[in-house]
Amino acid sequence: MIEDLSHHYREILKGLGEDPEREGLLDTPKRAAKAMQYLCHGYGQTLEEIVNGALFASDNDEMVIVKDIELYSLCEHHLLPFIGKAHVAYIPTGKVLGLSKVARIVDMFARRLQIQESLTRQIAEAVAQVTSAAGVAVVIEAQHMCMMMRGVEKQNSVMNTSVMLGAFRDSNTTRQEFLKLIGRSK
Repeated sequence: MIEDLSHHYREILKGLGEDPEREGLLDTPKRAAKAMQYLCHGYGQTLEEIVNGALFASDNDEMVIVKDIELYSLCEHHLLPFIGKAHVAYIPTGKVLGLSKVARIVDMFARRLQIQESLTRQIAEAVAQVTSAAGVAVVIEAQHMCMMMRGVEKQNSVMNTSVMLGAFRDSNTTRQEFLKLIGRSK
């Protein structure tokens, strides 16, 4: 696969008017192919592998929040990065998820091509599926290079998306508690 991707990057360089044979670009197609493969390695992962049985019995039925999870992704429209953080909460119903698994779920979906809106929903639905939680909430705030480096070139713009499932959708009090705890509500 690396050779195939390398060939395509070589053709892109030629299409841009560059000489892929010049010293500084000789290994660029292969490096770019390896980088893209790494940046999109979420396609090779499954939810089952990520969770790896890290669900633990618990009588806790109060909100669990993991906030400020760094994320790096590529938008499907321009293949340019968007960088930000995710805040994930769920209300357990007999089982809690290993702490690092929440961040790993975020990473698995972030390392695929999509838009931020879809990424937010994918994370929420995956946490709900794994935990059978009474509710799941996900907020992502990110800066998009496709908006900063090209197009309107707005350097300080931040996109916020949220998905609220179960108790977070049904109860304004629960939703407000979550938003307050992640610093998004007064």
